[in-house]
Amino acid sequence: MKILMIASEAVPYAKTGGLADVAGVLPKFLARLGHDVRVVIPLYGAIDRWKYRLTPIPGALGVWMGALGELWCGVREARLPNSDVPIYFIEYERFFARQGLYNEPDGQGFLDNDNRFVFLSRAALQLCKKIGFSPDVVHCNDWHTAAVPVFLNTVYASDPTFRHTASLLTIHNMGYQGRYYSGLMDVLDIGWQHFNHLELEWQGQVNLLKGGIYHATLFNAVSHGYAAEILTPEFGHGLEGVVADRRDALRGVINGIDYDEWNPAHDAYITAPYQRDDMSGKAVCKQALQNELHLEPRPDLPLFGLVARLVDQKGIRLLAEVFETLMAFELQMVVLGSGEAWAQNFFNEMAARYPGKFACYIGYHNGLAHRIEAGSDFFLMPSVFEPCGLNQLYSLRYGTLPIVHAVGGLNDTVENFDEYRHSGTGFKYQDQTPQALINTVGWALSTWYHRPDDIAGLRYRAMSQDFTWQASAEQYVDLYREATWRKNGRPDT
Repeated sequence: MKILMIASEAVPYAKTGGLADVAGVLPKFLARLGHDVRVVIPLYGAIDRWKYRLTPIPGALGVWMGALGELWCGVREARLPNSDVPIYFIEYERFFARQGLYNEPDGQGFLDNDNRFVFLSRAALQLCKKIGFSPDVVHCNDWHTAAVPVFLNTVYASDPTFRHTASLLTIHNMGYQGRYYSGLMDVLDIGWQHFNHLELEWQGQVNLLKGGIYHATLFNAVSHGYAAEILTPEFGHGLEGVVADRRDALRGVINGIDYDEWNPAHDAYITAPYQRDDMSGKAVCKQALQNELHLEPRPDLPLFGLVARLVDQKGIRLLAEVFETLMAFELQMVVLGSGEAWAQNFFNEMAARYPGKFACYIGYHNGLAHRIEAGSDFFLMPSVFEPCGLNQLYSLRYGTLPIVHAVGGLNDTVENFDEYRHSGTGFKYQDQTPQALINTVGWALSTWYHRPDDIAGLRYRAMSQDFTWQASAEQYVDLYREATWRKNGRPDT
């Protein structure tokens, strides 16, 4: 199949979340399955043109932007690392030559984000015409490229390049929808008749994600659990009715992880390698992490790790509420992340108050993230909601038992410990309350101190789990085929 993937970020070039991993890794596995896949992202100011050997494509690319007129941009090309997959970078300095992807340094979203990502969406389609690539399916992601299915069903509906092109829209986070003033319709330039309660209109505004859901041939969430949750008011963020109207086109696919990078058997960032059948290196990693972060070198104390954006969605406020209670337990804890100012200040203050017992690193440090996964005994993920989650998957591979709120992808991928059947891969709690989190940490501690054989069994089962991108890629190929059949009819009919 010929597949075009469009995203606002992709590893290793630009990343703020799991979307980047999908856009930067999934295409390589699709290519290994024999498919012709191309990727399009913006050329942000922070992307190193020389490091990644970005080659300009001759000739400017014209992109019609309605009320803004025709804008002309450049395109650069490279290959995804360790692959032959082409990735194209849309070069338009007015929109993308900024250090941030979406936000000003103070955290406020850029005021022209609507125009920036409508431009990306239309430029990607124009690029197909320029290079003579007629995709069977366009795989777009989140609100940033949700205008693509809208364009395919309207202004590009009779274009020979896209006459048989289906679309798949992947929702990584329903909370971000791309809601903007109604005048964006003049930039989209698809006709005001599409500004209605079924398509793009939402409370007097343009809602790009809503339009994408309505127009996409198929759409999916990044776990089966999250696909069910976005049908509810709690997780649908106002669009649960829109999702319900298209329930027949909704699917769920869990993200994979790259075991070439996240594997304790050959992780270059950790002190000692280890694997499921020989865990001796994990104790070495724990001691090294304790030394690196100036924690007491206590092998007997369980070490709890957390690597996350320090924002409400990740359950950071709940963790702050119970923090003093947890510090009274016989444990150690380390936090790595950045986010809201209050959270950063809080964890810095706690590190000063509990030296040797708690440590934090404000910011992001990839090597340290690996060492926390390897050196910790338990991994905290108290997310309010989690469409998929990646750190619990890393933790399973590293034998670091996840403690998670049973939502979305966390509930799908972590099996709760059953001490009677001696089964499970981690610890889950249902209610997002202080007592539930305290009780679950207490349960994990009790297991650590009183049932070491169960800890060993949990680790063995956790490290036996397989969440490779290969499996996810095969499921996405199934969705691509289904989407093309929906668009054009089955080949045998």
